[in-house]
Amino acid sequence: MNNADWANKDFYKVLGVAKDADAATIKKAYRKLARANHPDGHPGDTAAEERFKEVAEAYDVLGDAAKRKQYDEMRSMFASGGFPGGFPGGFGGPSTGSGTGAGRPGGQGFDIGDLFGDLFGGRGGGFGGRARAPRPSRGADLETETTLSFTDAIDGTTIALRLSSDAPCPTCSGTGGKPGTRPHICPECEGSGMVVSSVGGAFSMNETCPVCHGRQLVYDEACPTCHGSGRGTSDRTIQARIPAGVKDGQRIRLKGKGAAGDQGGPNGDLFVTVRVRPHKLFGRKGDSLTLDVPVSFDEAALGAEIKVPTLGGSPVTLRVPPGTPNGRVMRVRGRGVPRRDGTRGDLLVTIDVQVPATLGDDARAAVEAYRAANHGVDPRAGLVS
Repeated sequence: MNNADWANKDFYKVLGVAKDADAATIKKAYRKLARANHPDGHPGDTAAEERFKEVAEAYDVLGDAAKRKQYDEMRSMFASGGFPGGFPGGFGGPSTGSGTGAGRPGGQGFDIGDLFGDLFGGRGGGFGGRARAPRPSRGADLETETTLSFTDAIDGTTIALRLSSDAPCPTCSGTGGKPGTRPHICPECEGSGMVVSSVGGAFSMNETCPVCHGRQLVYDEACPTCHGSGRGTSDRTIQARIPAGVKDGQRIRLKGKGAAGDQGGPNGDLFVTVRVRPHKLFGRKGDSLTLDVPVSFDEAALGAEIKVPTLGGSPVTLRVPPGTPNGRVMRVRGRGVPRRDGTRGDLLVTIDVQVPATLGDDARAAVEAYRAANHGVDPRAGLVS
C-alpha cells in the first residue's frame, strides 16, 4: 500500500461511525462488524475475510487514542492541502515542485514520515519507507541470589557478585556490522525493524525482522565476533551493598546494576534474593532478636542476676525476679535489629528453667526438704475437680 492510500482510507466509514464518535461507540461498532464478518462464520468467503481485515485495520487505528489523533491530523492536513509543496506522485520523499514552497529550507523535500512514521507501524514505517535510527532501549533486569551469615544480615555488609548477562557485542557495539563497513536500510523490513507474518490465514502479527533483528539497518559485512546478531555476553564482578537488617528471602533491588542498555539506553536493575544462615544462639522475630537463656531452679525461684550475650556487643546483666516461671520473655531494649531510622529493635530473652537430670546427696536432701515444706500444695488442683 502506498502512502496516498493511507491518507485516502476513511476508517470511520469502514466502521460505520461518525468522526466524533466516542471510544465506546467505536469499540461497539468494531465488535459487531468483526462478529458478522469473522472467517470462522464464513468459510471460503474471501469477501468476508477481506472485510474482516479492513475492520480490524480500522479499529487498530481508531481504537488507539494516540493513533487516532495522528490519523485525524494527517487527514485534515491532506484535505486542506496543508503539506509543504503538495503531493506530486503521493506522499513522502523529495517534492518535485519549485519555488520557496517546494519543501524544507535548503531545498530538501518534505517527508510525511517525519510526522506520521509511527502511526501504522507497517513496513517502512507506514510512510515513505524511511528508516529511523534505532531508539535507545533499557537493559534487561537480572536476578541472582546470595547467602549471608546471620551477623552480616543484621549488621549489613558489602559483597562481591559475579554476573553473566546478555550485552551489546563489544566489537561492533551492538550494530551487528563489521567495524568500518557502511550500513544501509534492511531490504527485508524496509527499515521498519518489523515484518508481518500470517497466522492461520485470516490473521497477521508483527514480528521482529529476522534479517536486521529489529535494528532497521544491515551492513555489507557482518561483525566477525557476533556474526551479525549484535549481542554478546558480559562477565563482570560488582560490589553490592546489602543494607543492615535484611531478612531471609528478602529481594533487594540494586538500581542500574543489571544488563547494559542498547544504543545508549540505561542499564537494567539487579534483584538480589538474600538467604540467611541460622545462628547457633540467636533467632529473629521482626525487628527483635530472640535468645533462649537457661536458668537453674533456684535462680528462678529465689531470683538472680545473670549475664546474657548480645549479637556483636558486650554481654548485659539481666535481673531475674524471684518466682520467674519457665518460658517468661524478658526484654533488653535496643539490642535487636537495626531499623532504617537508625534505632534498633529489642533482644527478647526467653527463660528456660533447667531441671537437673541427676541429684547429689546434698541436693536431693534439700529438694526433699522443700517437698516436705510444701506438703499439701497441689499445683494441679485446678485441673481436676
